[in-house]
Amino acid sequence: MDNWKITFGGQPVTLVGTHLLPGDRAPRFEVLDGNLQPVASTQFKDKTMIISVFPSVDTSVCALQNIRFNREASRLDKDVVILSLSVDLPFAQKRFCAAEHIDNVRVYSDYRDLDFGMKYGFVIKELRLLGRGVVVVDRKGIVRYIEYVSEIKNEPDYDAALKAVRELK
Repeated sequence: MDNWKITFGGQPVTLVGTHLLPGDRAPRFEVLDGNLQPVASTQFKDKTMIISVFPSVDTSVCALQNIRFNREASRLDKDVVILSLSVDLPFAQKRFCAAEHIDNVRVYSDYRDLDFGMKYGFVIKELRLLGRGVVVVDRKGIVRYIEYVSEIKNEPDYDAALKAVRELK
């Protein structure tokens, strides 16, 4: 297990879990949908996955990240799926998605087991939240792009993630 520091509002916090790099095999993970049903990443094995990771739908930057990826999803090929992951309870995620008309991305919760967060190195040890970032996994299950945002209050590099997806064609 790896540990490394990022900042949350200028204060250092520790990300724990497995720190992945482009070229690594993407670990299988399981999260929960809005009805508390398990969803395995293997469901999307024939798709390119953009995994948008964020701490909580109840913060402004996280809301912006979800709104941006929801807008981008409508411009992507049908073989690309965007998963939006946090440890928010599914009930809060459903409320947020309804209020913000988030309907082009699939929003899932990692609150129960932190399965995604630990396998991809996004768990903030001190807060039991996920850090902010983006992972692009190709149809063969290989990580092609990964960003661990070093300051949680900053948005991810959307353009770099989308460029990585376009280069997979």
